[in-house]
Amino acid sequence: MSSFLQSFIDPRKNWFAKQHMKALSKRLRKYGLRYDDLYDPYYELDIKEALNRLPREIVDARNQRLKRAMDLSMKHEYLPEDLQAMQTPFRSYLQDMLALVKKERAEREALGALPLYQRTIP
Repeated sequence: MSSFLQSFIDPRKNWFAKQHMKALSKRLRKYGLRYDDLYDPYYELDIKEALNRLPREIVDARNQRLKRAMDLSMKHEYLPEDLQAMQTPFRSYLQDMLALVKKERAEREALGALPLYQRTIP
């Protein structure tokens, strides 16, 4: 069943998934975003931890892309066509670190250790 679901959402095997990926890529290019920019560090603490472990230059570039996208959205504009062509919306910078953080958290839970970070309500 798992391989069936994987083939259903794989853009190389499923035409609908490929069309969805193409439409999402087009929308991300309009604002100059990458797919990993859409992850919210306030929603999941693993993402916040992964962002804290990334080099400062990568986090600064992410924040700059998000600010530019919000500015363009507020102005009801898009990036110029020449800049849209240079965007790489599916180049990942967060997935490797996020996988490492989730693996470490699962290992700590398996060993019965306390979590390194806990959700606190401000």
